[in-house]
Amino acid sequence: MSGCGGRQGTNRRARALAPRRDRGQVTIEFLGMTPLIILTLVLLWQCVLVGYTFTLAGNAADMAARAGTAAEDRQGACQEAGLRHLPGAWEGGAQVNCGESGGLVTADVHLEVPVLFPGAIGFPFQVDGHAGAVIEEGGPR
Repeated sequence: MSGCGGRQGTNRRARALAPRRDRGQVTIEFLGMTPLIILTLVLLWQCVLVGYTFTLAGNAADMAARAGTAAEDRQGACQEAGLRHLPGAWEGGAQVNCGESGGLVTADVHLEVPVLFPGAIGFPFQVDGHAGAVIEEGGPR
């Protein structure tokens, strides 16, 4: 009998000490995963900026081509509208090129993709947007 009681006492002590040995394990694992979590969030944010830049380039090209169809000064109206429809952070490195051929006004917008923060530095490649619209005859009504 005394042998059984001694084993139970040892098992109780081992169970009582077990949680103390694991104390802080979750904290250590979280700290180890924190750089990976942050890196994942940064990469996702950069993907959002690339997608948003594509959207801005396409929209600015579309608005520029539309503005050029009904204006007398097609080049000036097209370029002004292309830049007007861009946020200030993307406006700095933007290039808007307009042309006219075959009854169409075409607009090409080239934007730099920002690295993490719009308005700061940009990647060495550009995002392009292209649009065209039919020239209106007789001016606006």
